[in-house]
Amino acid sequence: QVNLVESGGRVVQAGDSLTLTCDANGDTLRRYSIGWFRQAPGKERESVAAISWNGGSTYYANFVKGRFTISRDGAKNTVYLQLNNLKPEDTAVYYCAVGAYYGVLLPEYWGQGTQVTVSS
Repeated sequence: QVNLVESGGRVVQAGDSLTLTCDANGDTLRRYSIGWFRQAPGKERESVAAISWNGGSTYYANFVKGRFTISRDGAKNTVYLQLNNLKPEDTAVYYCAVGAYYGVLLPEYWGQGTQVTVSS
């Protein structure tokens, strides 16, 4: 059973920074790669960033390169997404997911999401 719990989403202003956290249960991070997705109102869910199960490879969508950073702490079973220089268009529900990594993450299990709202 995979359980993922996101936290850290809130209302911020453009230019602010934020750290999202995804806590995984058991040995999830030793068995799966993990990534972050987001879904804005009226839009499809899109991949934001991913990191392979051993931390050796990362993926970033072009629209977040240089602004967002994904990292993992295997000892804590936690994955982070550092969001810098936030823009109003980053407003979305952010989800973490685990699955297989092939340069991008193919998700199998999802968390419930955390809302990030960026005001201009």
